[in-house]
Amino acid sequence: MSDPLITRGSTNVFADLGFENADELLAKSELAAQILKTVRARGLTQAAAGELLGISQPKVSALLNGRLDGFSTDRLFRFLNCLGWNVQIRLSKASAKSPGRIQVTSARR
Repeated sequence: MSDPLITRGSTNVFADLGFENADELLAKSELAAQILKTVRARGLTQAAAGELLGISQPKVSALLNGRLDGFSTDRLFRFLNCLGWNVQIRLSKASAKSPGRIQVTSARR
C-alpha cells in the first residue's frame, strides 16, 4: 500500500525541488562527487588537494562540502584533469518531445 503523503522523486533532486537550472546543478554535484571520491581515494588533505588544484584550502573545503556556487562546470572539469581524469563531452540530438538536458556519466577506474 502506498502512502498518499509520499511522492516518488525523479532522478534529479534539483528538479524535484523546482530549481530552474536543475540539470546543471545535478551535473555540477556529480562532478564534485567525483572530485571528492578521488581526493579521498588518494588520501589527500584539503591543503594538498588545494595545492594540486591551484586553490586555497577554504575553497577546497567548500568544494568537498558541496558548496558549488563559486565553481563553474569548466573549472570542475579542470580540477578533474588535475586529479588524473579525462573529461569527455558528447553531444546528441534531443528528442522532438523534450528539451535538451545535461548529464554526467562516470567511467569506472
